[in-house]
Amino acid sequence: MIRIAIYGKGGIGKSTTTSNLAAALATRFRVMQIGCDPKADSTRDLMGGKRTTTVLGAIREKGDDVCLEDLVSVGENGVLCVESGGPTPGIGCAGLGIISAFQKLEELGAFDVYRPDVVLYDVLGDVVCGGFAMPIRDGYAEHIFIVTSGEMMSLFAADNICRAVENFADRGYARVRGLILNARNVDNERELTERFAREHNLPIIHMIPRSELVQEAEDAGRTVVGMFPDSSLAAAYRDLADQMIQIAQGGGDQP
Repeated sequence: MIRIAIYGKGGIGKSTTTSNLAAALATRFRVMQIGCDPKADSTRDLMGGKRTTTVLGAIREKGDDVCLEDLVSVGENGVLCVESGGPTPGIGCAGLGIISAFQKLEELGAFDVYRPDVVLYDVLGDVVCGGFAMPIRDGYAEHIFIVTSGEMMSLFAADNICRAVENFADRGYARVRGLILNARNVDNERELTERFAREHNLPIIHMIPRSELVQEAEDAGRTVVGMFPDSSLAAAYRDLADQMIQIAQGGGDQP
């Protein structure tokens, strides 16, 4: 089982990237996508624009009677979709909510039951607290890819994520394998991102060009890979998926 965490600043296109990767990979692998954001919108484009029941929401509603069927939905191309969810607004900690969701999935044996080939964790990277760092520090993910643009705050978040991973480097946990440049067409974007990559000794795995197809697909509750399979953008997502799997399997460039 290949376990990949995709981190990035909120609003950078992390969930869009993850969902398109999941849709592309699902033509060859059994894929599970786990959204680790209290907004619970990671898998929306895989679910026809509908939000799924969250793990924490199901726990609040059913308590000890909750089962895996309450937590896992099947989306586009058969992707297994899970949303951790968050606490009641104004009460509790989103990071602790992720911890609770992961513990419930483990308790119910989600990976043993569904046996995915690839697990994608879509993780908010603005704040890398204990809960949001779970895929890094508790052995859930093996490989980390960071979605960024050339914008200052996006690169700042990417730097925080790299520092968080370095804090656990001596424990054999997940490693950052590379950057995904989700272009925003800002000035000197490629140069700024390449400089950041050199400073952190990381490769830029792929650049996803800015395209109106993303918004068109999202408005329809679809992925670009599913709605515009013959487009150059869908091809870019498929190429990115191939590169990530190659790296995860030990056959690509690694820092």
